[in-house]
Formats: sequence, structure tokens, C-alpha cells
Amino acid sequence: MRLKTLLTAALVLGVLQAPVQAAEYELDTRHSFIQFRIQHLGFSWMYGRFNDVSGSYSYDPDKPEATQVEVDIDPASIDTNDAERDKHLRSEDFLNVDQYPSAGFKSTGYSGTAEQGTLEGKLTLHGVTKPISIDVKKVGEGEDPWDGYRTGFIGTTTIDRRDFGIDYDVGPASWDIEFELTLEGVRQ
Repeated sequence: MRLKTLLTAALVLGVLQAPVQAAEYELDTRHSFIQFRIQHLGFSWMYGRFNDVSGSYSYDPDKPEATQVEVDIDPASIDTNDAERDKHLRSEDFLNVDQYPSAGFKSTGYSGTAEQGTLEGKLTLHGVTKPISIDVKKVGEGEDPWDGYRTGFIGTTTIDRRDFGIDYDVGPASWDIEFELTLEGVRQ
């Protein structure tokens, strides 16, 4: 009987001392957005987004440095609210979606708190993979009305499109693309 009690106590203590693992989240594709803006000839801003974004992430507010993110982007889903411009952006001059039908981001590290920090990772765009940094802030987390649990984050970064082999010239003010990423995930 004493052996059974000791084994039970050891099991309970082992469970209590087991490391807490980060929760896994699947992106809610209806509430996750990758938006961008780029200067148009230095006169104004052109805004757009990618409509087809999916992915997942792991997140533990007690251990934010263990955060991992993976996002897949369909570059053919680019949408700037102008069909002719979108057709040109899909062409060989820009995204060349026939040759490069996928894009994405995979994190390599995170520094900061559970509320905000910097997400490091590799962006693959136009067949080129380069390291980038994304400034991230948590928007919120909690239970949703459908018995699920969600977290949401917003991030910003700027890339020089020439670094990814997209060098079609539309003026010197138009090399940098500013991105805003809004990701909402449902805990699995």
C-alpha cells in the first residue's frame, strides 16, 4: 500500500513539475491579414493586401522567447483594388507568380515580453529567402463566443524589394514596402 501511495505521489509531483508547453494556434484566415503600402512615384501611397494567408504559431505568455511562427502566403492573391494593376503585379515585372507560386515567413527567434518584442525570421518572396525582423505587439487573448481560445498580434516591418529580386523601377521612392501583419489564432 505504501509503495502505491509513493508511486501516486511521484506521479502527481511529476505532472505538476512537467514543463508547460506552448499552446499551438492555427491562423483564423478570416481574421488574419497581411497588408502593405508602397509609395507611388513619390506622390502618394498605394495600399494592398494578400487575400490568401494561412499558417500556425506556438505561444506561451510565460515563455515568449519560445514563440514560433510559420505563415504561408499565396502571392497570386495580391489585391490592390485594381484588376489591371494586380495583373501587372503578378507578372514577371514584380511577383512572377507563375515561376514563384508561394511565399512565406518562418520565425527563427523572438526577443521581448509577452506583450511586445521583435520576431526574427526568414521571409521567402519571389524565390529569394532573406532574414527580416518584425516588431510585434499583442492585441489580446481570451475565450471566444464559440468555446475556443484566441490570441491576436500585430506586427510591422519594412523590406527593400530589390533584396528579393523585385527591381522593376517605378521611381526611387518605391523601393521600400511597409508591411502590417495582423494575425489571429485559435488554440488547437
